[in-house]
Amino acid sequence: MYKLLLRPILFCFSPEAVHHFTFSAIKFFNRIPLVSGITRSIYKISNKHLETEVAGITFPNPVGLAAGFDKDGKLYNELSNYGFGFIEIGTITPKAQPGNPKPRLFRLKADSGLINRMGFNNEGVEEMVKRLKKTQPKVIIGGNIGKNKVTPNEEAVNDYIICFNSLFDYVDYFVVNVSSPNTPDLRQLQDKEPLLKLLSTLQDLNDEKENAKPIFLKIAPDLNNEQLNDIIDIVAETHIAGIIATNTTISREGLKTDSNTVEAIGNGGLSGKPVTSRSTEVIKYLHTKSNGKFPIIGVGGIHSENDAIEKLEAGASLIQLYTGFIYEGPGLVKRINKKIIEHEANRMP
Repeated sequence: MYKLLLRPILFCFSPEAVHHFTFSAIKFFNRIPLVSGITRSIYKISNKHLETEVAGITFPNPVGLAAGFDKDGKLYNELSNYGFGFIEIGTITPKAQPGNPKPRLFRLKADSGLINRMGFNNEGVEEMVKRLKKTQPKVIIGGNIGKNKVTPNEEAVNDYIICFNSLFDYVDYFVVNVSSPNTPDLRQLQDKEPLLKLLSTLQDLNDEKENAKPIFLKIAPDLNNEQLNDIIDIVAETHIAGIIATNTTISREGLKTDSNTVEAIGNGGLSGKPVTSRSTEVIKYLHTKSNGKFPIIGVGGIHSENDAIEKLEAGASLIQLYTGFIYEGPGLVKRINKKIIEHEANRMP
């Protein structure tokens, strides 16, 4: 129904306008009595084969919503009704910022992909905390944190500290985002020395807390094997919980969309089916090379049940949707969870 009726209508409008319209519509309909319960009854599945413990947290199912969809934490409870086992909010920065000029979100329909250069547009961490206090999460929440655009890289660690301390009491785990291609020079923080300093600082703060929270690092799919080896070493040295693989790519290789159209869109991170294979390759490399010593959350180009199973078999403990959720609709979450149940049942002796 979504792909046949609703998506063709939505795709007639600009992606960012549709995003805001969809948010408003979901919030409106969930205010109507019984709607939330009906939605959950349609999309939510509970089964012992879905329960997954990662970094000390028991997830009701391994399918989450990736950061970037609910940037300001305005819809996490409503979105959880579609069957997600966890929701990642953000990327959030210390101060509010408008992000990059519009248009900044583009569909590549022929490739089932998106190009975005949003630029960490958000209302700031203080507003996020107010919202989390007011609307108690009914779902596991991850806090994806970043730095403000105007903050130089030499001072970036301070931005991450502010967000970490501010959100600590209100989220279940953290994600350090240094891999978005849409904030100038941000990806330089993926280099071994600055990354080691940043993660060590955050983990030291974490260790001082009464109840430490898992910290994950989100990496780009564009890292080479030598850089991935550095990532493995850094996880071991800093004792962070694990890795989220992967963010969007700056590569434009192998696209079906006309090259002139792609060139006219310009810079930005590419997500969706074009990153499916590379994301899985990175997951498999990290899992194999590290001997499975840390959990990996797999994200990137999951548009089907088989895509999800491939990520899990490559070594992911959890998976996240973003572009696939937009292209395939909320039914994808249920289909993946049903496939996981079937897959796990078949593996049992």
